[in-house]
Amino acid sequence: MKTTILLVGHGSRDQQGNIEIDQFANHWRKQHPDWRIEVCFIEFANILLDEGFDNAAKNSERVLVIPLILNAAGHVKMEIPEHLEKAKTRHPKVEFSYGKHLGINMTMLKIVRRRLMQLMNEIAMPDPKTTGVIILGRGSSDKVANGEVAKLGRWLWEETDHELIDIAFTGITYPRLETVIQRQVKLGMKQIVIQPYYLFTGTLIKRISEQFHYLQQQYPQIRLILGTYLGFEKEIYQLLDNNVNNLLESKPVAMMECDGCSYRAFAQAQGHGHHH
Repeated sequence: MKTTILLVGHGSRDQQGNIEIDQFANHWRKQHPDWRIEVCFIEFANILLDEGFDNAAKNSERVLVIPLILNAAGHVKMEIPEHLEKAKTRHPKVEFSYGKHLGINMTMLKIVRRRLMQLMNEIAMPDPKTTGVIILGRGSSDKVANGEVAKLGRWLWEETDHELIDIAFTGITYPRLETVIQRQVKLGMKQIVIQPYYLFTGTLIKRISEQFHYLQQQYPQIRLILGTYLGFEKEIYQLLDNNVNNLLESKPVAMMECDGCSYRAFAQAQGHGHHH
């Protein structure tokens, strides 16, 4: 079958973030020169979902939809599927398959743990028992997506000697970064490592950087260090490879927590799509 892979990125108001997703896709194409890989975005970009589905369907018998998304919230659970159903109607001769988002797994834990060790090396490997860690996520109105970030923090605590590993969010939900740093300082942390749980740059990454500089001024007695986003790690490509191969081999995708839930059924019946 003539197969096209449609890589779906979130999109950013900061065009550099969208450029990075295109760069990521180009690197992935070089790893698989026999794959046809198209890119579209959920919002804040030129090629959005409907156009992306239409582009992928051209001269294709099968389209594999692969979300380049860390956690499954409204975009993954409702918005992409809604547009996918419309694309099936527009292209009845094309077989569409929906792949898994990146998710929280041992591969993502490996990346974050390696980043933590790199940041610790940058500050000359202080005592982890007096070094707090903060995993900084985007934040969602979906409690399951927020819980995935909490799960990552717990897994990281299990595999390191850090006594204090917290999560924080940049918006929508709580706690926020400033509150968590205040708490860790009160608990006696001498160093605090902040690792953003983001894939690419964007407006929020720049906002985090500005807030970080403000916090450095607020807590001059504490060594604060800020990590970078995760997008171009080799394991991200490996996860996408696995998700593509699972669809090619017709392996079923695990049901999401929202599948079949009464809220989603009601929302779709009432015509309510995703919103922030």
